[in-house]
Amino acid sequence: MTGDVVILFARLPRLGTVKRRLAREVGDVAALRFHRTQVARLVRQLGRDRRWRLELAVTPDRTRWPAGAPMRDQGGGDLGRRMARALGRHRRAVLVGSDIPGLGPAEIAAAFRALGRADAVFGPAEDGGYWLVGFGPRRVERPFAGVRWSTEHALADTLANFGQVRVALLRRLRDVDTAADLKEAAGRPGG
Repeated sequence: MTGDVVILFARLPRLGTVKRRLAREVGDVAALRFHRTQVARLVRQLGRDRRWRLELAVTPDRTRWPAGAPMRDQGGGDLGRRMARALGRHRRAVLVGSDIPGLGPAEIAAAFRALGRADAVFGPAEDGGYWLVGFGPRRVERPFAGVRWSTEHALADTLANFGQVRVALLRRLRDVDTAADLKEAAGRPGG
């Protein structure tokens, strides 16, 4: 096993607290079902791969969740602060969300290969955000400063913080935030 780490960011699966934007369109039960299914799939697929170590970063803190992976609290602060803290614990790590049906071991392997020639890697999402962020040993001081989270500007705002640092981009994937996203994911093989 290498020292590479995959950090899966997830909320405790409780009715009414996960995928709230999606829940407004499909209901709390369907949103919770999607969330639970995705987290379980990713823990199963990513956790058994010996090329990296999987860590589940959960919120709220001090959560007990028998997910089958080592767990850490995300801690306080906005999304950027929590992601920076999680990534900062490791020499080489990638962090992913739990709402990307197209994500699997091949995408994680591609991210670590990209970190062999770049200092940071991003997986762009179709909505202007990103489904993966990863850092090697060379880091920018404030990678997530001034990012307009949950907007079409999130990736562009983040990349603006990287200046002369070598950045690699992976293929574009869709995360699931809306009923239309969920319908498209369900129509895809393996979705």
